[in-house]
Amino acid sequence: MPVYNDNKRFLFRPEDRKLITDGLYSSATKLKFNLIAGTSTAGIAWAVLLADRFADIPFVYVRDKPKNIELRCPIKGIDSEDDLRGYKVLLVEDLVHPKSSSAREVQTIRDSKGDCINCLSIFNYGFYEEKNLFKNLNPPCDILSVLTYDTLIKLAKENKYITQEQEKALAEWRSDPFNWGTKHGFPKVDKK
Repeated sequence: MPVYNDNKRFLFRPEDRKLITDGLYSSATKLKFNLIAGTSTAGIAWAVLLADRFADIPFVYVRDKPKNIELRCPIKGIDSEDDLRGYKVLLVEDLVHPKSSSAREVQTIRDSKGDCINCLSIFNYGFYEEKNLFKNLNPPCDILSVLTYDTLIKLAKENKYITQEQEKALAEWRSDPFNWGTKHGFPKVDKK
């Protein structure tokens, strides 16, 4: 792919953490929740920073799959015999994409009796496939993102961070992201 979003790099610089946490906080203030959950592992730091901003909101994190020693509870921060009954949970992820585990983690929260109808991320590509994953949950879960691919490209163009040739490559990738690499000489990688 001609563009890669690595939100983990923003953890290093305090000013970047603050900027992103401000964006998450601004989005979260429009929602109703009484518990913040982070996705394992990329969403944990951002969810903790957001929970600290709210001060009186509890925090847990959700494993995408439990370890052998944790067969009972993939929700970390509660006892294995407890559940999330009575909690309206805001799930925080760094990046939502079609292969992310976020939709499964929403279901894990629901399986633990939590009410989760919102997933807040720093970034998402806006693929039809990712929207469908969340839309097909019962009930559907909304994805809210501080930044989307389309906005990123628009701002990059307006601020002259990309050339017209790069913009063309990014538009071509956006129209066919799963075949772009092979069209440009990159071998197809099949991850199982």
